[in-house]
Amino acid sequence: MKISFHGATQTVTGSKHLISLNSGKKILLDCGMFQGIGPDTTRLNQNFGFNPKDVTCVMLSHAHIDHSGLLPKLVKDGFKGEIYATPATIDVAKILLKDSAFIQKQDIHYLNKKRREQGRELLEPLYTEEDVERTIDLFVSVPIGKPYKRDEHIQFEFFNVGHIIGSATTYLSLKEDNKITTIAFSGDVGRYSDPLLRSPEVFPQADYIIIESTYGDKTHPPVDSYIDDLYKNVLETCVRKKGKLIIPAFSVGRTQEVLYGLNDLEIDGKLPDIKCYLDSPMSSKVTHVVKMHPEVFNRSVQKIMKMDSDPFSFKGLKYISDKRESQALNSDYSPMIIISASGMAEAGRVKHHIANGIENWRNTILLIGYAEPQSLGGRLKLHPETVTIFGKPFNVKADINTIESMSAHADYNDLSQYLACQNPSDVKRIFIVHGEPEVQINFKKRLRKKGFLDIEIPKQHQTFGL
Repeated sequence: MKISFHGATQTVTGSKHLISLNSGKKILLDCGMFQGIGPDTTRLNQNFGFNPKDVTCVMLSHAHIDHSGLLPKLVKDGFKGEIYATPATIDVAKILLKDSAFIQKQDIHYLNKKRREQGRELLEPLYTEEDVERTIDLFVSVPIGKPYKRDEHIQFEFFNVGHIIGSATTYLSLKEDNKITTIAFSGDVGRYSDPLLRSPEVFPQADYIIIESTYGDKTHPPVDSYIDDLYKNVLETCVRKKGKLIIPAFSVGRTQEVLYGLNDLEIDGKLPDIKCYLDSPMSSKVTHVVKMHPEVFNRSVQKIMKMDSDPFSFKGLKYISDKRESQALNSDYSPMIIISASGMAEAGRVKHHIANGIENWRNTILLIGYAEPQSLGGRLKLHPETVTIFGKPFNVKADINTIESMSAHADYNDLSQYLACQNPSDVKRIFIVHGEPEVQINFKKRLRKKGFLDIEIPKQHQTFGL
């Protein structure tokens, strides 16, 4: 048995890990798209490092595009097996993948218009909406906590991991030569005090563990402080400065947390009487899906829902779908909150709102999640004097604030608690993925202190025998 790593290796995007059995069967854990890593992004997304036709099945940890975004290309390039995921993951993935295909179609149309004028070779999208439809047909729903036997060699079970709705640890029991080998893949681990979701579950002892490390050497502020931080930003920007509070937010997770926080402020009588816009058609669709899966919410949210049937809605909230309505916000200078995708501010409508508002001192750009260093969000976190957006330089006069406590990723303490269900001496090897190199090195040192001795930080396309 072998495992090879083809994404999220010493970076945080493009999650893809391939298990190869001696029988010839191949199991792909995630099939994510690389995002926001500069000129190498396109090249990395074009080449899997393996033949999609050889893959037997896929197990998807959750719906985020950096974990699911290349599934349609996998299908386009010849994959015909099953894609196993939890019910909520499938519901969200359908929305995100269709949106990804649509964005690619728009981007390619724009780029090819210029390339045609220059007499250059035209580009093609990674996949089309038709490829997405064929991908959706391959999804197989497997509920959390229900062992699933695919065949005599492959059995697995999903355990809630609390990152976004539907996210799960994948625990595999693989039979080879009358011997069972167990492998646990964390996907992305959530917080143990998440304001919305249930905490990560314990999982059985594993021979091998593949674990994310996004914040493997850091600790976050207490989660319950985020509503106070949100309130302070609303007061400072919208009430005192009478400006716009622009919040780049991932459609899954962060958007719902912001809406939940603002709703909580309204319940407490603290929310000022100002306009709030959710300017992202995809975020609106995802929020509707989230409401369809109340089983993912923690006890606190369940309790609130007995009094407030919709904890993601409040007075003054308006959903924007029409492009012209979105553009009209840029000529409206009254105080307002704009929540829009993407979370890294690398694409989508929020990028236009930032470009329009960043040179106004009254405004605030509020960053609430992880952002790749080379993405617009990552660059803004460094508080530059100028920043390039759409190829044009802008003077940064708006405030750039962050709420670190809103991260959906586990910090070091959370990751330690996640691994507490494992006896280190029984774990043959840990593979650290989904993290920046320096963080991974620090995380490796900390894991050794906890008794995990055989630890690897894989390189792109590196293979290990199990």
